[in-house]
Amino acid sequence: MAVTSACNPQLLLSHKFPETTYTYTERDVAVYALGVGACGGNAVDTDELKYGYHENGQQFIKVLPTFSAIFTLESMPQDMDLPGLTFDPSLLLHGQQYIEVYKPLPSNGTIHNKISLAGLHDKGKAAVLEIETRSYEKESGELLSMNRSSIFLRGAGGFSDPSHPFTYSNYPANQASALRIPQSQPFAVFEDCSRPSQALLYRLSGDYNPLHSDPMVAKVAGFSRPILHGLCTLGFAVRAIIKCICRGDPDMIKNISGRFLLHVYPGETLVTEMWLEGMRVIYRVKAKERNRAVLSGYVDLHRLAASL
Repeated sequence: MAVTSACNPQLLLSHKFPETTYTYTERDVAVYALGVGACGGNAVDTDELKYGYHENGQQFIKVLPTFSAIFTLESMPQDMDLPGLTFDPSLLLHGQQYIEVYKPLPSNGTIHNKISLAGLHDKGKAAVLEIETRSYEKESGELLSMNRSSIFLRGAGGFSDPSHPFTYSNYPANQASALRIPQSQPFAVFEDCSRPSQALLYRLSGDYNPLHSDPMVAKVAGFSRPILHGLCTLGFAVRAIIKCICRGDPDMIKNISGRFLLHVYPGETLVTEMWLEGMRVIYRVKAKERNRAVLSGYVDLHRLAASL
């Protein structure tokens, strides 16, 4: 395989990302919760009212831990336009997402984001970029969360010696451990129906990629119709874990890892299978109508619910 100039690792690794801010309100939190299926179904799920309504004297609405992924939207360079990187933006795929939540997210506030390149890997026919965003509460300076997004860039690989492909990671190796789906029966299974308009609702949280809304753009990309955002599917999965394993307490979530395996069409039924191994929940999400796995990963907990 010939070495190409699609990616210059030295330029990429020396790039300094600008810091960003993100301000949100309780309305944004509620819209996000609805976007990932909270309070859905044929009737409002009263156990999830806390994500969009002050119930029973509750002073603030609760924030789903996956809401922190929204902080990264304005941190990501537009179309991954970075020095030393040449590729076709239409060939970009969101491969994985890793989230650490250090304290319960406030129901409103201003976030200060610090962004860095956490990883760069030559996969031959593709390159993998890992963008890390550390989000701080602007007023107090406290670190709230960390997101690491793995971006798969088809056609941007082959920039290093094939016998010694370039690879760089700036994070602990145990955070990238291979996932093993157990062969045993799941500890819990939760079935949830996404709505035909789910992607249109989720995009209101800030991800306006037309792949998720425009039928013509979806067709050019090879899909029969617009597809659901991967992070929306992740939100569905983590909601299922909070409901079935955490007994409705989102503050039990310590970190989240998700690998996007296949697209989801809005309106499909999402079946989340969960296996409990100590303080870790291994999960897999299937699109019921196609019987295909679309997402897998794990969630680590601070503690187990007393009723388990």
